[in-house]
Amino acid sequence: MTAFPNSGFLSEASEGLREMLAAQAAEVALDRGEVLFEQGDEGDALYAILEGTLEASFLAMSGRKLSLSLMRPGEVFGEIALFDNGPRTATITAAEPSRVLRVRQRDVMKQIQQHPDLAVDMIRLAGVRMRWMGAQLNEQVFLPMPVRLARKLLLLSGQQDSPTARITLSQSELAEFVGATREAVSKTISTWKRSNVVEASRGGLQIHDFDALKQLADSDLI
Repeated sequence: MTAFPNSGFLSEASEGLREMLAAQAAEVALDRGEVLFEQGDEGDALYAILEGTLEASFLAMSGRKLSLSLMRPGEVFGEIALFDNGPRTATITAAEPSRVLRVRQRDVMKQIQQHPDLAVDMIRLAGVRMRWMGAQLNEQVFLPMPVRLARKLLLLSGQQDSPTARITLSQSELAEFVGATREAVSKTISTWKRSNVVEASRGGLQIHDFDALKQLADSDLI
């Protein structure tokens, strides 16, 4: 039995809950480019990455695919499906040959019915997830757009093989990410470009001064 990661959504799970999940898990192998599930599919399972890299993406309003993140071994995703089998909000694709653990919702529910004490852990984890979602919503609603943009750029750079590589997203796509207009994003990036924090072109955007961008990302705390 392969141990379930003690990270992400499961970082506060009890040993008993992780053991139960591991006992119900099945290993799934993915070839490069293979889709695990698509945006809009019914959610029915939790996953943990054992090996390889998976890309999370979604279709923007323009119809173009936008990459949200690259997930690597130890990361856990799809946890909402344990509580609600609503539609998936992103598409997960193997960026390289990968192996994941899959735990289906129906199997977890059967175990909880047989071992009600595990329900306490599940309820607590649901609360943790709700607090995280609330924090994300507060950030989107209350933080100034430049702060949101700086945080998103730092997040995207950290998900690349090289943080200094060009982030190949247009300013329109960045605007969709941070819930702003393209004009507002363009104005902010132009200001940062004059200070040599970033370099922007049609090919995307490159970060030159990470320290300055980190200060901008934390400026709401000042």
